[in-house]
Amino acid sequence: MDYKHTVNLPQTEFPMKADLARREPEMIAAWKSKDLYAQQRRAARGRPSYTFVDGPPYANGSIHLGHAVNKVLKDIVVKSHNLDGYDAPFIPGWDCHGLPIEHQIEKKFGRVGGKLDAKAFRAACRAYAAEQVEGQKVDFVRLGVLADWDRPYLTMLPAFEANQLRAFAQIWQRGHVYKGYKPVHWCLDCRSSLAEAEVEYEDRTSPSIDVRYAVVDAADLLARLGGSTTAPAGALHSPSVVIWTTTPWTLPASQAVTVHPEFDYVLVRVTKDGSTFDVLVAQGLLPAVLARAGVTEHTIVGELPGARLEGLQLRHPFYERTVPVILGEHVTLDAGTGAVHTAPGHGLDDYIVGQRYSLPVDNPVGGDGRFLASTPLFAGLQVFEANEKVVETLREGGVLLAYAPYQHSYPHCWRHKTPVIFRATPQWFVGMEREGLRAHAMAEIRKVKWTPAWGENRIYAMIENRPDWCISRQRTWGVPIPLFLHRETGEPHPRTVELIEAAAQKVEQGGIDAWFDLDAAELLGADAAQYEKSKDVMDVWFDSGVVHHCLSTTRPDDVRSPADLYLEGSDQHRGWFHSSLLTSVAMHEHAPYRGVLTHGFTVDEKGRKMSKSLGNVILPQKVIGNLGADVLRLWIASTDYANEIAVSDEILKRTADSYRRMRNTVRFLLGNLFDFDPARDAVPLEQLVALDRWAIERARALQDEIVEAYREHQFHVIYQKVHNFCVVDLGAFWLDVTKDRLYTTPTAGHPRRSAQTAQWHVVEAMVRWLAPILSFTAEEIWRFLPAVAGRPESVFLAEWHVLPADAAKDGEPRVPGGLGSGDAPIDWDAVIALKADVAGVLEGLRNAGTLGAPLEASVDVWCDAEHRARFASLGDELRFALITSRAAVHDAAARPADAVPATRVAKDGVWLSVTPVTDPKCVRCWHRLPDVGTHAAHPELCGRCVGNIEGPGEQRRFA
Repeated sequence: MDYKHTVNLPQTEFPMKADLARREPEMIAAWKSKDLYAQQRRAARGRPSYTFVDGPPYANGSIHLGHAVNKVLKDIVVKSHNLDGYDAPFIPGWDCHGLPIEHQIEKKFGRVGGKLDAKAFRAACRAYAAEQVEGQKVDFVRLGVLADWDRPYLTMLPAFEANQLRAFAQIWQRGHVYKGYKPVHWCLDCRSSLAEAEVEYEDRTSPSIDVRYAVVDAADLLARLGGSTTAPAGALHSPSVVIWTTTPWTLPASQAVTVHPEFDYVLVRVTKDGSTFDVLVAQGLLPAVLARAGVTEHTIVGELPGARLEGLQLRHPFYERTVPVILGEHVTLDAGTGAVHTAPGHGLDDYIVGQRYSLPVDNPVGGDGRFLASTPLFAGLQVFEANEKVVETLREGGVLLAYAPYQHSYPHCWRHKTPVIFRATPQWFVGMEREGLRAHAMAEIRKVKWTPAWGENRIYAMIENRPDWCISRQRTWGVPIPLFLHRETGEPHPRTVELIEAAAQKVEQGGIDAWFDLDAAELLGADAAQYEKSKDVMDVWFDSGVVHHCLSTTRPDDVRSPADLYLEGSDQHRGWFHSSLLTSVAMHEHAPYRGVLTHGFTVDEKGRKMSKSLGNVILPQKVIGNLGADVLRLWIASTDYANEIAVSDEILKRTADSYRRMRNTVRFLLGNLFDFDPARDAVPLEQLVALDRWAIERARALQDEIVEAYREHQFHVIYQKVHNFCVVDLGAFWLDVTKDRLYTTPTAGHPRRSAQTAQWHVVEAMVRWLAPILSFTAEEIWRFLPAVAGRPESVFLAEWHVLPADAAKDGEPRVPGGLGSGDAPIDWDAVIALKADVAGVLEGLRNAGTLGAPLEASVDVWCDAEHRARFASLGDELRFALITSRAAVHDAAARPADAVPATRVAKDGVWLSVTPVTDPKCVRCWHRLPDVGTHAAHPELCGRCVGNIEGPGEQRRFA
């Protein structure tokens, strides 16, 4: 007789093959057609708000793997908080102004004033940025990121630009902004100042020179040396102070020589190229100076502390100029001579010390990086080309002590990858010390939750040591600094705040062109003849830095300030986190965020940065096309983002394998629920089979851990826990054990409905656990779940599943009441360990050819008194838990000599004896039992199978 129709085998249309690359775009189209994001917002209305602010990527070029990591992490955060009962919108944004876009338009049309005037140039920039936004948006949507894609914020939208002007007005009104003539990083290709975050450091070879600055009055130096000198009065030999520099081109602007007040300096007599002369250097650097100069013999003729050199007059090495010796604590003994040539127009330390001594801030270099026509000896030369001419001039003047190439770390423009210079220009600054901005910002950092925790000290040190923020740029495509400046004095108009608001209203209507097209008389009236509009635009970091203000002003229902979280790559401690903090503190005296999460950068499996030259670049578009976005999302979630994030084809392949294991687990659960109606068939918790109560309790405890991990943004922990749950708790134990009950007991019988009830709760919980990470797969699972009244259309409209709680003491799952109340709690961990021990013994017997399948085995468990109760309470149902045809528990005192220790259960006290079963095999349940063949109508079945197909069906209490 064929009993196949009596077995409840799994049935589901949920496909085993994910086919993500094909199915995911269909799902995206469905989300768009039913406006899922808008549905989510309506469903969340009235809940507690969770404000996440998207740091804007730059609108230039296709997205790379770093973009994918960043956006998926953000999506996981927002989706998990919506599941957690919050109203958590996701408004994506883009940074649209700035040099990279200008550079693209310049490559096509040339600089402003050539083929395009300024207005047409800005129009071309705007069109290019809009095109880039649309291209990147397609890729972000393809990643499965659920956001307000129809209404993103763009820094080039008139409403944003107008509110940026208002933010500037607030910072201005609070006294943080000033105009200064001081050195800033200047890119010769951009022809503009650069922010700190726009500068990166690369190795460069520069000319290093030691130069003699002749002492004007040798008698003055002798007097300062006092009794320490061994030279007779008036017998110094052409004394000079030696400086060392790797930027010879800055010497035309040299205004002083700085020494450290606490260093010891020595006057040394040397002979070089037939000439004898005296040089003054720091004592600690003397050997290095002599080695560079090729001097093998020397005599120390005097020494003195640096403080006694203050005011000593020196001759500029090639100009008719006298320069003083001044004191500064920025001088070090790391390299050089201990004496630093000081050009306040070409260095920040030089500028600061120069201010104390009222030195001229001389900048003979134009915006194109060439010396001005008025510069003697070097007029018209590009600064780096001038190095050779400077060295030649020094050599001809007899003041070049040493010359050699020198490799060192040097600032470069992050866009052009070319070396930058320090150049003093009139610029607008946000002052770090004005109105206590630095101190307030540092205090606010301590109030923020930083993930990982090291981020706090990193940004704290940056704020503590950073210079004033240069916020002005000399470019075309940017938000204007909306000031009217007096034509003679350069002072801003006394009604500046009022005028900025008037300008903002015009920009709100016509964008930034409204400012550039504005006739000053329209706002100033009779004052117009005395004032001119500022031509500078704002640093692009100011644009994104005021997102907290602009977005909360234009979208107050969606965004509040301070936000609950900012999330970006670790480079943003000096970028967006930094600029946002300064603007918010300058405006409101509080940080714009309560929490900040940073992630590392993608590297290959060897830890190398991805680059085309190494051939290790992995494109997210290619991964999605081959494996699907969910596999990419799973890889992102599975990594510890606090460090560098390793990826390779092999790593992605392993991720795909993990994905398949989890998918197959869910498919098995769904397959067993094909006829399950929760409203009709669900078994109350207290009536469930004990093992099913354990499964629900295990899922409930795991859900608590998962929800907490989502709240703490520990996504790799979630991956590990869910994957382990699928493979170990479910696959290797619970689902393995319950197959017999699901397949062989009556369709509507209690044992099967108990297992189905637990499986339904588990899959309802698991689909939500997966949703923030495996978004497409979770949405697919959602369609195959048993129908429940009131179930929302999408998993992204749901909240965490409420798993029934066990009322037993200490959370211990107990033998179900009504089927034997008063029984001791079952130690399921011990049962799991026992099952693993038995499996180990079975494997050995299989390898020896003694038996085949586990159901061919009979297991005797020999226990001492301490352990016996852990297994004896399961009675005959222990065999179901061990998946053997027979299992019994005995007193250890009677164990046979060949019993095997069960080491996973306990180091001692439990032994196993496994032997083949000789009883016949039931063709329906495959158990080998003595009653097989005792029923005339069903000679191939065991007694329980006969009862399951013809009678009331078996009962299960434990497994």
